[in-house]
Amino acid sequence: MSANGDYKNAASIYEFTVKDTHGNDISLEKYKGKVVLVVNIASKCGLTKNNYEKLTDLKEKYGERGLVILNFPCNQFGSQMPEADGEAMVCHLRDSKADIGEVFAKVDVNGDNAAPLYKYLKAKQTGTLGSGIKWNFTKFLVNKEGVPINRYAPTTDPMDIAKDIEKLL
Repeated sequence: MSANGDYKNAASIYEFTVKDTHGNDISLEKYKGKVVLVVNIASKCGLTKNNYEKLTDLKEKYGERGLVILNFPCNQFGSQMPEADGEAMVCHLRDSKADIGEVFAKVDVNGDNAAPLYKYLKAKQTGTLGSGIKWNFTKFLVNKEGVPINRYAPTTDPMDIAKDIEKLL
């Protein structure tokens, strides 16, 4: 069952299939029972260093307790994610010492070509200025049932989400 074509009727993120950085299909069903943080990442953003560092901290602190961070590179904001998928992305994250979790293929998060998962997340958790993603490092917190329960601004420090993560673990 895939909600990729009809995101509006999806009951959870588990109905979506995405591509990993090497182009393989990954069903998000594999994260059933986990607390999930979905983040659109960029390498050249003013927010990159702090987010990479703090997302790494979150993964270290809560990974074994059931937190999974799903990172979606996006080049829609000031072209700040120029790295290609695959080896270039893997190398960039390694060089940045960003052990931030699962990394997927580059996606659009806004517009008609936005990834169906992002259309779903935005429909479930609208932001302050409507549903559009404002910038890099917008974060969605998803509970163990696969339902998005909160959305955080790009400027929200990942460690400030820790208390909300704790409640769900």
